[in-house]
Amino acid sequence: EFMRNPCVDAGLIPPLVQLLNCKDQEVLLQTGRALGNICYDSHTLQSQLINMGVIPTLVKLLGIHCQNAALTEMCLVAFGNLAELESSKEQFAYTNIAEELVKLFKKQIEHDKKEMIFEVLAPLAENDVIKLQLVEAGLVECLLEIVQKTVDSDKEDDIAELKTASDLMVLLLLGGKYKRSKEITLLFLKSSCKNLSNNLPFTSDLSHTDGNCIHMVDNGIVQKLMDLLDRHVEDGNVTVQHAALSALRNLAIPVVNKAKMLSAGVAEAVLKFLRSEMPPVQFKLLGTLRMLIDAQAEAAEQLGKNVKLVERLVEWCEAKDHAGVMGESNRLLSALIRHSKSKDVIRTIVQSGGIKHLVTMATSEHVIMQNEALVALALIAALELVTAEKDLENAQLVQILHRLLSDDRSAPEIKYNSMVLICALIGSGE
Repeated sequence: EFMRNPCVDAGLIPPLVQLLNCKDQEVLLQTGRALGNICYDSHTLQSQLINMGVIPTLVKLLGIHCQNAALTEMCLVAFGNLAELESSKEQFAYTNIAEELVKLFKKQIEHDKKEMIFEVLAPLAENDVIKLQLVEAGLVECLLEIVQKTVDSDKEDDIAELKTASDLMVLLLLGGKYKRSKEITLLFLKSSCKNLSNNLPFTSDLSHTDGNCIHMVDNGIVQKLMDLLDRHVEDGNVTVQHAALSALRNLAIPVVNKAKMLSAGVAEAVLKFLRSEMPPVQFKLLGTLRMLIDAQAEAAEQLGKNVKLVERLVEWCEAKDHAGVMGESNRLLSALIRHSKSKDVIRTIVQSGGIKHLVTMATSEHVIMQNEALVALALIAALELVTAEKDLENAQLVQILHRLLSDDRSAPEIKYNSMVLICALIGSGE
């Protein structure tokens, strides 16, 4: 390491780069290793190599000498280091790196060799141009084959390979800008379903786009997720619980999925985790229920009349140590009223002590939460003011409304919804 600076100061880098055009394989190998050692862990020197055009030269070498294991490994190590630099991506995009890497990947049998190629593919696939080149070169099909071969395995190497392949698969599929995107997504999902616990985080990642969510629900993944959750109600495996609930929450976002998931019993499956004391699980549970009842009046009413649920929400509304859980609890409490428009739901929330939290929510720093609270409170005033009157008064609703209306920083929609609430209060004889 202490010899690096003297090598740079002596001007060794340019002649070494020139030697990469040599035809002698041993000279090429030692030259590549020397450059790697000199420039290791130095973005400045690596950028210098990129500017000297080393990337196209190395890609060409990989294609010519792909039968030479040592030279191939040297090229892959170099690519792995250079690919981390954003400036390298443009140069890589103008080569046939995608084709060469996929060709090389198909030949590999050993885990460690595949892992080496994965380490180059992952940063390259973050670039949209190279991502498309990798897809067109057949990388998705290679990854799908790995998923299908390893998804049922309990071997440590196979599980690690499955994780890496699935991560990369998701990265490629989320682009969705190629002809077989839908077909490959479905094949991947069917493969994932075989051993969902092994592939759960990637299923969750894949459910970030509406199109994929709809395919997943139509292909029966909801039941698989519920079965998996059912097996982990008692054992407290927070990782599995969190990932499965996260996937269900994402799946519940598209409008067309909500009724299907409710019919499948997702709400009931999720409610089994009400006893959980783990904030990450609580947070995802709340988010899943909130997504499920969006514009689903019957489900909102059914859940809103569930005393155990409402009491737990009121308890979590006071979870000051966990802002996410506290915020989601408030939002779900409001959503139960807004989507059900039910007097019974309002009575349940009043009896459980939830009104004060809705009034406090109207002062939130988040405009969306303020609006949700004000709309819920307006419905309470219009539908069941007599029941809620004392709680609203104790929570100082009128004073809060006065403050919201007189504050110049209040958003226009906050002032509008405050006026709607005042009209509802007056209209109900308050």
